[in-house]
Amino acid sequence: MRDLRIGIGIADAGGSDLDALLASYERAERDGFAVAWIPNLFGMDALTLAALAGRVTKTIEIGTAVVPTFSRHPVYMAQQAATVQAATRGRFLLGLGPSHKVVIEDMLGLSFAKPARHVREYLTVVKDLLETGKCSFSGETLRVHASLNVKVERPCPVLIGALGPRMRKLGGGLADGTITWMTGPRTLGERIVPDLRAAAEAAGRKAPRVVAGFPVVLTGDPQGARQAASRAFALYGQLPSYRAMLDAEGLADPGEIAIAGDERQIESALRGLVSAGVTDLNAYLFPYADGSASIERTRALLASLARSS
Repeated sequence: MRDLRIGIGIADAGGSDLDALLASYERAERDGFAVAWIPNLFGMDALTLAALAGRVTKTIEIGTAVVPTFSRHPVYMAQQAATVQAATRGRFLLGLGPSHKVVIEDMLGLSFAKPARHVREYLTVVKDLLETGKCSFSGETLRVHASLNVKVERPCPVLIGALGPRMRKLGGGLADGTITWMTGPRTLGERIVPDLRAAAEAAGRKAPRVVAGFPVVLTGDPQGARQAASRAFALYGQLPSYRAMLDAEGLADPGEIAIAGDERQIESALRGLVSAGVTDLNAYLFPYADGSASIERTRALLASLARSS
């Protein structure tokens, strides 16, 4: 599809076979997807998977969507990101995000205080190290004087989960764009994209990349698929950052955000994303009704659209 990079999310939610996962990245490349997006869930580490995926592929971009910041020091995040950039031969996209209070404080026992300030300082350190190999920074939460020496042809782009207003300014003014989830086309077009572009323009930076993540299912029963998605994604409706995005879109349940319907309806939804200013689709293939067969039908449609872009 013109003006939209169609990518596919390939996750290890826990217990996956590594060889099978690597084969799925190879298949995504053969199918013609522009990007393979790897979420950092509670299975295998996303950055390690990205490096391995880069060694079994040649052309597809590999991105993380997203790796938590609070749990990893920015020097070592930059070091690992540069290593993945080398492993992928320059095809890596580093997606970062602060995660959620329930993960950082309740699960890890760390502070989730002032996440926007944290991300601003964290990004400053990571970007300096990736772009110059050096960083001397003293902020409110970080004091870093370090250097790295990882041989890469060019630094990897850095994208952040920029949903709130302060984060959107960082996504355009300091990072190279954003990766969203549970965020609808109206909110993207009226809030996310304008704020990112304004911040980028004010900072003299190029137009930001806008990666929108959606569950996608090709089906003749879109209403039933969305009801099933609401049950599957119920947790996201309880996390404050995603709940705010659903409320902004005027949606009650997470499944209502899904792109569901026949070929015409899905293509129309994707054109709507382009009109909203989205540059990339991160498609999560959601099984409905007949499980893997549903996924394969959806995948075939998206792969066809990806190859035509």
